Amino acid sequence: MRYFKWAVIALFWLLVAGFLHYTLPQHDVARITDTYEKRIDPGENSWFWSQAASGDSTLATNRDVFFIQTRLASDGVMVYRNEDTGWGWPPYFKFDTANLQAEAADMRSTAADPQWVVIRHYGWRNEFLSIYPNAVSIRPVAGPDVTIVPWLNIVILVALAAVVWAIWVRWRRFRQRRIDPVMEDMNDGLADAGDRVRGLFGRKKV
Repeated sequence: MRYFKWAVIALFWLLVAGFLHYTLPQHDVARITDTYEKRIDPGENSWFWSQAASGDSTLATNRDVFFIQTRLASDGVMVYRNEDTGWGWPPYFKFDTANLQAEAADMRSTAADPQWVVIRHYGWRNEFLSIYPNAVSIRPVAGPDVTIVPWLNIVILVALAAVVWAIWVRWRRFRQRRIDPVMEDMNDGLADAGDRVRGLFGRKKV
């Protein structure tokens, strides 16, 4: 039972970590190689696409989506989608997809004359599931070795850790004051009942 308890706890925190890793902003230093527009048809992976573009009331069965192709500073390749988040989740309140696509197109460069940018995004890239991280903003940087400090992520994670710690401390105090005494009384009552049963059978044997 103890192993099951720890397995459930580990699974819970694994899901929390996955949720945070998908939702919190990430930064990639890259060189934009191309921008294009493609018609997509969300299917089983529809959870990983924006639910509706700004101004639309529902998610169309198929629609045109902007994409940004890049070459990362680590020499890998990354493709980003460029969709509005609107008022939905994650709460990036992104409404400037067309403007961002124009900025990305203007920052395209070649390996011979690279222009490095920092792409702020959320989400994952998975070729098997055909899902792409969503670009939120783009800004030019001096070079591929620029250091990006994720201040927002640090603040959010520290605040989350403080909330979890506060809840755990209050739960521990509540348990010590209310639950543990009740459990001790129950255990004492069961022990007394066991003693009486053993004493009753002991007298019968005599």
